[in-house]
Amino acid sequence: MDDRSAVTAAPPSWLTLPAMESLDDETRTLLDKARANVGFLPNVFAVYSIRPDHMLRWIRLFNAVTRGESELTPAEREMIGVAVSAENRCLYCLVSHGAELRQLTGDPMLADQIGHDYRRAQLDERTRAMLDYAVKLTRTPVECDADDIAQLRSMGFSDQAIFDIAETAAMFNFTNRLASATGMLPNQEYYTQART
Repeated sequence: MDDRSAVTAAPPSWLTLPAMESLDDETRTLLDKARANVGFLPNVFAVYSIRPDHMLRWIRLFNAVTRGESELTPAEREMIGVAVSAENRCLYCLVSHGAELRQLTGDPMLADQIGHDYRRAQLDERTRAMLDYAVKLTRTPVECDADDIAQLRSMGFSDQAIFDIAETAAMFNFTNRLASATGMLPNQEYYTQART
């Protein structure tokens, strides 16, 4: 049985996924590695198996943006991802990255607050400015201007860190749109991860 759809009550996507045995060795190896690392196959990988060559490129870039070298911590980048996903109302990313944010911060309440409305979460001024910029880029990118950069610099962000904020927000906007367009559902396992 192909376990890519077994972990959710409904299919992981509105799209028809290719049979596991039809995938090339590199893609199957990658899916097996994801399953071993996480304990289940995240539905985003299952859906991306429709375009394996794109999946491989996307994973490399996503990992570089969210886990690569940066002045921003992985938790800060997950905060950006969750705030952007909340703004876009992307169910898949809110649930899956909410789980990741709970794990990275060790603070389920803070992670949930950011997922519901970061503006009401107990955040310091620097973190709030970072999320404000990411959400502005999400909502009204044409309104981003030099004053936004000056504000972030005044909070201690370097230009490289500001670029990382923008790139992280852009990456999640891309992923949110793809998840929403394909009807991607979060795996059930994400809902309970790192809750205690």
